[in-house]
Amino acid sequence: MQTYDDKVLQCFLENQCKLLPEEVAATPEEADDFLTDCMAVVVDSSKEVMDYFEEEGVDLEGMDSSEVLEMEEVFAVGDGRYLIVET
Repeated sequence: MQTYDDKVLQCFLENQCKLLPEEVAATPEEADDFLTDCMAVVVDSSKEVMDYFEEEGVDLEGMDSSEVLEMEEVFAVGDGRYLIVET
């Protein structure tokens, strides 16, 4: 089971409308519950973001890493890590 630290939860709270039409969480506890329900993943680098999508069978052909990192389900945590939330 993935655990989400304060930095990851704050990143999601501040940027959730990038992925969702309206806020689904107003507190870190609500964010943690939502991310847990979605089985969101935290990875340590942009390469791991690419690896994650390739392992999931997502067709990234023709996309470079900067385009993948701009996908709505990818959130830059700000410390080199990325949160991936698939709804």
